[in-house]
Amino acid sequence: MTAEWYLMRGSGIVSLLLLTLVVALGIATANRFRPRGLPLFVTTTVHRNAALLAVVFLGIHVTTAALDADAGVPLASVLVPFSADWAPFWVGLGTLALDLVAALVVTSLVRKRLPYRLWRSIHWAAYGAWPLAFLHGLGAGSDVPTEWAQAVNMLCATTVALALAWRLLALEAPAPRASAHDARF
Repeated sequence: MTAEWYLMRGSGIVSLLLLTLVVALGIATANRFRPRGLPLFVTTTVHRNAALLAVVFLGIHVTTAALDADAGVPLASVLVPFSADWAPFWVGLGTLALDLVAALVVTSLVRKRLPYRLWRSIHWAAYGAWPLAFLHGLGAGSDVPTEWAQAVNMLCATTVALALAWRLLALEAPAPRASAHDARF
């Protein structure tokens, strides 16, 4: 086992953890969540910075996968889904997730030049990128049978499921009515 192999595995796990945090914070931001006593921009700033860090680790993961001859992931497989020599379906899911993340990064970089509705509709791709990345890790990850990897996967799945449930419940809840005391004249 080479250093590239360990770096590929480690950066894949860190990417999943960071992408999970990004999705959960994205949902929290959509629900206007903020830690008590702090302005909303704290949540959005942590979301943005975690996303940037996730992209860095994803870049390391993809680069080391392409460089490690034993991984069976030639550069073409990084760009063309389902064309890898080894586990083409599972690697293909990772390629699709990478494509969605790339679309998120590019459109976020030019966000001010895009109509908000277009940017937001593309940003919804994050809801597709996370499960693709998660399934990629389940199928292609060599550590999946280990207890620690199962714990990481359970933590990530539970975090996203709870965040989604919270978002859906918030959408269904009626908006609180302002009392006469809250009215401003």
